Amino acid sequence: LSCFSQTLQTVDGLEIHYEKLCICSGGRPKLLTQDNPYVLGIRDTDSAQEFQKRLSKARRIVVVGNGGIALELVYEVEGCEVIWAVKDKAIGNTFFDAGAAQFLIPSLDTDKPERAATCKRARYTIEGPAATQGLAVGGGGDRQGQRRGLEEPGSALGPDWHEGISLRGAEEVSHRVSVEYQSEVKQIYTHQDFLLSPLASQTADTGSWPVYAQLTNGKTFGCDFIVSATGVVPNTEPFLQGNSFALAEDSGLKVDDHMMTSEPDIYAAGDVCTAGWEPSHLWQQMRLWTQARQMGWYAGRCMAADVLSETIELDFCFELFSHITKFFNYKVVLLGKFNGQGLGLNQELLVRCTKGHEYVKVVLSGGRMLGAVLIGETDLEETFENLILNQMDLTPYGEELLNPNIDIEDYFD
Repeated sequence: LSCFSQTLQTVDGLEIHYEKLCICSGGRPKLLTQDNPYVLGIRDTDSAQEFQKRLSKARRIVVVGNGGIALELVYEVEGCEVIWAVKDKAIGNTFFDAGAAQFLIPSLDTDKPERAATCKRARYTIEGPAATQGLAVGGGGDRQGQRRGLEEPGSALGPDWHEGISLRGAEEVSHRVSVEYQSEVKQIYTHQDFLLSPLASQTADTGSWPVYAQLTNGKTFGCDFIVSATGVVPNTEPFLQGNSFALAEDSGLKVDDHMMTSEPDIYAAGDVCTAGWEPSHLWQQMRLWTQARQMGWYAGRCMAADVLSETIELDFCFELFSHITKFFNYKVVLLGKFNGQGLGLNQELLVRCTKGHEYVKVVLSGGRMLGAVLIGETDLEETFENLILNQMDLTPYGEELLNPNIDIEDYFD
């Protein structure tokens, strides 16, 4: 990329001149180690297909990480023992508090339901000539990726990425997950290196495995391969040489409230960028597929407005953080400062929990709702979203706010 000449050169030598450019190169996995054939990062459609291929022959895998990909994997994998190493005291620390984690943990010890929870999101596929020509339309990035090979990334994983693919190992077991809390990977050994190390005589695991993971809690596990799900870093490297992009502390391309970088006529959206404006007190950036989609849509509008010399206001999606996903077959809704981010001790929590059914947590400060975590079919997301946005004083209602015998949706309608 040459910002000075406004040209972009592809790997096969094609030079493209642009008037406006938006960089949406996403993030790349923070792998535990580079160039180890037994360590796999899952971030795009191609790596997900490679994971499926390896899993079909696996008896045991080690999953390292505590974010969204790890949460989805450990629940969806069947027919294979899973050792889950998390550095925190509870699972899902990126999204939940310890209470929500305890609500979800029993799901790991029970068989998955034969019928998963209904997915109401639109899904996109390629039909007709585009499917045979390999055009990148809708969800076609993975088709192209199959032809390119694994050395190049396919399209990023979105919601429900594991739907429609078999995540089953080689064993005749349904669900077998062991969680190793407050543990990280200390050392990775090949089979030969492990046999030559003192650990060979100290480890209770008597099986023969192609790779071994030594954890910081002193335990060592042999496995068929290791999944590194420890987050991502902005994929900025291809664009930095010879240019003067301003970078944020997390190495993302710093963008203003119109998604424009420090280089003229260049915008950025999604995981590759970092919001450089003063955000709403109810919004924070997290590298999630929902925000990537919102940023991309808004960046396109900003580019068009600039070409037409029109003014544009910061999109409303940046007013309140909201994310809807599914973990352990439960619908999960996160709103605002759902974990009390940045509030310190100036917060009050209200919690309602019905085992195996729902978990509701509300974050209050000064009597006003600032965030919420909703797990299960609570039907409270719209009401709570409105209460967070209008900042109504809820002090008079106290704990009755979560009274299951009160139809709160009608009360605040």
